[in-house]
Amino acid sequence: MKWLLVISLLCAWPVAAGPSKLEAAAEAERDGLHGYIAYSHEEAPAHSAFTAGMGFYAAVWPLIRQPLANLQIGLPGTWIMPDNSDDHDRPLAPAGTLARQWPERGPTWSSVFQTVEGGLGYWAGNHFRYGPPKFSMNATPQCYDYEIGSPGWSFFYSDDALPDNRLGIAQLSNRILIPPDGLPFAGQPSGQFLGYTWMALPWTEASQADPPTGDQSWTCFLGAANFKGPIAYYIPETWSKVGKLFNDAFLQGRGLDARPGVMGGGAMEINTVPRFSAPDAHGTLYSKLPELQFPVDAEGRAILVQDVTYYSKAALYDAVKAWRDGAGNCSGQFDRTAAWLPKLTTHTPQFDQAGKKLTGVERVFDTRIFEGNVWGLQWFTNEVSPAGLFPQYYRQVGEERVVVSAAAVPAETQLLSREFKLAEPGKPYTSPATGAWSRPGPKSAPIRVGLMDGSWVTYCWYRFVDQPSFQQYHWSLEKREKLQTVVAKLHHEWPIDRDYMAPPTRGALVALDPALLVKPPPGLEAGFVPIVIRQEKP
Repeated sequence: MKWLLVISLLCAWPVAAGPSKLEAAAEAERDGLHGYIAYSHEEAPAHSAFTAGMGFYAAVWPLIRQPLANLQIGLPGTWIMPDNSDDHDRPLAPAGTLARQWPERGPTWSSVFQTVEGGLGYWAGNHFRYGPPKFSMNATPQCYDYEIGSPGWSFFYSDDALPDNRLGIAQLSNRILIPPDGLPFAGQPSGQFLGYTWMALPWTEASQADPPTGDQSWTCFLGAANFKGPIAYYIPETWSKVGKLFNDAFLQGRGLDARPGVMGGGAMEINTVPRFSAPDAHGTLYSKLPELQFPVDAEGRAILVQDVTYYSKAALYDAVKAWRDGAGNCSGQFDRTAAWLPKLTTHTPQFDQAGKKLTGVERVFDTRIFEGNVWGLQWFTNEVSPAGLFPQYYRQVGEERVVVSAAAVPAETQLLSREFKLAEPGKPYTSPATGAWSRPGPKSAPIRVGLMDGSWVTYCWYRFVDQPSFQQYHWSLEKREKLQTVVAKLHHEWPIDRDYMAPPTRGALVALDPALLVKPPPGLEAGFVPIVIRQEKP
């Protein structure tokens, strides 16, 4: 599966070389577990147009009991790339970009040209961990030279806001905050579902200016218990400007602003997991992972993803375009007659530790497609690990690491009592008081709220088209005002308690942290959005 190859390289977190036995006994290494728990699906119908959107409901639960340092695991997610299948030999990654350094992606580098990623998970760069996962958008618009994860910041890689000319997300909702460290959830979720869908929508018209730009604004919709609707979108110029920057006319019209989306399957990407290792009295090496827990039911099933759906432009794009141009009404709800629900498939996952294959995990659990086209995990009766827990202990046998029970770990290794390091708060996320953040600038004084993750978020209200991400573009007054008008209509007519995605076919919806939900102040009820300018731990 093409998408699996993409994340195996792009999401890899650097780890230290394999430790000696003495070093392994002294501190945790970062190469404890790597692999993918994935699903795919049948091919789309021939000549289908289901390339304008994709979404599903994913389970939300605390994979770890406490926030751990040096852990990066994505809960089930997906990604989107522009369809450049007509290119067989021309490079899409210009010389000098990060992705061009990966020759195995040649000759076209199409899989690492541009992507929309993100989703639910734990990331090594999170500044404020609190136990449950978070939700975050992410995109790579320029061959992995940089990433965009929120209206102001990269994907946790920097404390400072992105430079003005690399901002790319437009905050769309006037009812929710989008912190740079991701969206936390209320309480302790235990397998409830968050729906999210990416839809290519025409908030602005296509342009033949320099650079030529399509009209696709990839817009993120959420479906939670206390919030439903679009939260933000990637400005089309985010994708189109790469051709102008590198003076490469071949790249014009090949980005996500103009091309159909390639979307296929999804996965949990287990990227960086700490481990302890120690030898027994005979020199045999044993290792320990943190406790990774899954939400299992009475039948030993962990239901992870349901209602995977693809959309054509008839699902919402066409209605938004007519509405934008003053014709008719648009509720924002997806037309289910323009949707395709593929039959899911799956396979037994493979895992490794420090480059060595893990064996025996398949005796503990395996992936399954359950009744109702639902994807998840099935635990089996075994002597190693209780239902819902990933096996923690391993013994080296030859070139493999074999699953063992806690009772089989020799006492002299002291692994049973070793505790993994907890994550510490990171530095504040900050934004400048100059440039795009100050001209034209906000319409309110800063407001500060506390979140479930223990952090405090400071935000200001901006007129929609005055928010920082738009200020790099020299749009006409007519274009700006037309966009401002349609967003003000959206704020009036698209409430946060209406279903936009079809409701989940099973289970309950998870609730977002209530502190994320805001109401516009008097006079700013429509056409204004709350832009986070800082996030910090007191």
